Amino acid sequence: MRRLYIILGDQLDRDSLIFDGIDQDGGIDNDCFWMAEVPEEATHVWSHKQRIALFLSAMRHFAEEIKAKQLPLQYFVLHEHNFKSLGEALAKTLETEQPEEVWCVRPGDYRVSKSLVDTCKQYDVPYKQLNDQHFLSTPKDFKIWAGEKKQLRLEYWYRELRKKYQVLMEDEKNPLGGQWNYDQSNRKSFKKDGPQDIPQTLHWNDDEITQEVIDLVNTEYPDHPGKLETLYWPVTPEQAEQALERFFDDCLANFGDYQDAMWTDEPFLNHSLISSSLNLKLLHPLKVIQTAEMYHREKGAPLEAVEGFIRQILGWREYVRGLYWMHMPDWLEMNALNAKNDLPDFFWTGETDMTCLRQTIQQTLDYGYAHHIQRLMVTGLFSLLYGVKPKQIHEWYLAVYVDAVEWMELPNTISMSQYADNGIMASKPYVASGNYINKMSNYCKHCKYKPAVTLGDDACPFTTLFWDFLNTHNESLSKNPRMGFMLKNLHRKSDEDITAISKQAIKFRQSIK
Repeated sequence: MRRLYIILGDQLDRDSLIFDGIDQDGGIDNDCFWMAEVPEEATHVWSHKQRIALFLSAMRHFAEEIKAKQLPLQYFVLHEHNFKSLGEALAKTLETEQPEEVWCVRPGDYRVSKSLVDTCKQYDVPYKQLNDQHFLSTPKDFKIWAGEKKQLRLEYWYRELRKKYQVLMEDEKNPLGGQWNYDQSNRKSFKKDGPQDIPQTLHWNDDEITQEVIDLVNTEYPDHPGKLETLYWPVTPEQAEQALERFFDDCLANFGDYQDAMWTDEPFLNHSLISSSLNLKLLHPLKVIQTAEMYHREKGAPLEAVEGFIRQILGWREYVRGLYWMHMPDWLEMNALNAKNDLPDFFWTGETDMTCLRQTIQQTLDYGYAHHIQRLMVTGLFSLLYGVKPKQIHEWYLAVYVDAVEWMELPNTISMSQYADNGIMASKPYVASGNYINKMSNYCKHCKYKPAVTLGDDACPFTTLFWDFLNTHNESLSKNPRMGFMLKNLHRKSDEDITAISKQAIKFRQSIK
């Protein structure tokens, strides 16, 4: 064998560089594509059944495309072999096929990348890493931009990419509408009567491949979290395109205003639900971005909504990937706030009397999905205030969400959500009392706890823990100018109030398993 081309489960890109040149320099007859389903990818974190099934079904559909093109493919099916990891499966192929070299598009997971590189070194086989053309920048681009900057803020990287790709631009230098960012316009909450005319989500009938995967996952991983009676997510580019079209036609106009809002028993609202398709490479981000811009320029979609949507892809997605490859593997062990508590058991069951957490976790267990504010300002906020060990909450997010791949999930969790790196990514801890959740949802109206109450039986745990967090980290947070307003309010409280808050916070933590 001349060349072994590795395709990973989150690299299902029809236009991948891995397919370039396969008919040159010796022909495809001397090469082979390689894909593997291995238990470690389902068990290194306790993965949600929907997540496992999504990856396996999408991989198998992609493999069928490769076979239909009559390209040689070695595909290891889960539990039809004894390999526990990608490294073990690759080692077997290197032993038996003895390829002259191995090619792979850059993995999205440091752990996987290291495993593949180490295995090839062990067998003295050259390993070539290709750039992932699915992204609009490279880790090298980001590192050059970062240079010697003391702070690497999303906004400025986002502007660079807007100019480079001429996205929502009036001319080469000036943004459409006169401003770069409409985030302040995209923070509305629903009125008392709640969201109106929420579009139906799409559902695809489980074909033979998907049904086989569902049966396999339920048989092999019966105790894993989540429900898997049907698969809710796109597994082919065609299905992903349908999901994207549904968002643009039915949801985009209202997405911007209410992208941060939450509502009881409404898990999807006007969100796009395409992040898993982007992360599996079923959709190309530039096409998504250009189509969104077209909906503004030609169909009148609000600029605020379109810009907010594009910023999540062109800005945030590219930004966190650049940071991930700059700071791994060190990020995994960071714990700047010295958080010491274990993740509560109810994160795996949803069994809690805090309505916001019950709603968010239960929909996560049902669908493998929660939108960004539910992740940041409900489960993430609680974990930060409660003092969950950062690595534990990182592993929970990586396990339970169908769109979770480490290059995206880890920076958002360790840095943005938990502030465990002391500000590499976020300029301050994202902390708030229960009043924020009350403002952005109707969860509190159905809860035994009162968001404005700090002490007593009906005190909101978020509010009690918020003041306790500020008091505990008062000294370090006082050095952060963005925390001044919150700390000023803390300092208005009497010593007696602070002592009572501390006691109530201790009592609450002791009541949690």
